[in-house]
Amino acid sequence: FKMVTIIGIENKQNSKGENFIALVLQDGLQMVQSKTTGRFYATARKTSITSTFDEQTAKSLIGTKMPGKIEKLPCEPYDYVVKETGEMLLLEHTWSYNPSPASVEEHVLGDLTFA
Repeated sequence: FKMVTIIGIENKQNSKGENFIALVLQDGLQMVQSKTTGRFYATARKTSITSTFDEQTAKSLIGTKMPGKIEKLPCEPYDYVVKETGEMLLLEHTWSYNPSPASVEEHVLGDLTFA
């Protein structure tokens, strides 16, 4: 069963200039192999979701685990600067929270009926 953790909050503003609190979510540890060096590194996917909470309530939720996972979704290309190295990358994906990801069995067997 996949879980994500609320690891922080962000104060944001919508297109109408209204302030809101976003919850920052992170999934579990993943090992990824570098395309340039071939070496593995540890990482975790992060994303944020909007909320209706005030700042105090949102802060009280930090550490809460919720069912779901963070998934990679295609999007319009955009420039991204790696904070640690200053390297600029062109990315064509974003990360999104999915509260009820289907398992492989559900995808493969979901439409089958057994007698």
